[in-house]
Amino acid sequence: MRFTRVTVNPRQMGGVPCIRGLRMPVATVVGMVADGMSVDEILREHPTLEAEDIREALRYAAEAVRERMIPLEA
Repeated sequence: MRFTRVTVNPRQMGGVPCIRGLRMPVATVVGMVADGMSVDEILREHPTLEAEDIREALRYAAEAVRERMIPLEA
């Protein structure tokens, strides 16, 4: 899968995956969705983002965890 809106730059945000070179980590976008924010709410709060940025952040996160086992119990 190819991601055109997710960028990784070791000199920006410590190399954390971000949206289009902005200082907006993918994890922050995914977290806002997980917290129940709608796409419209996110776009109003962060006008530099576009709807496709949010969709790609979610696809990126899904791909990142696809092959990993995450323990459900402590």
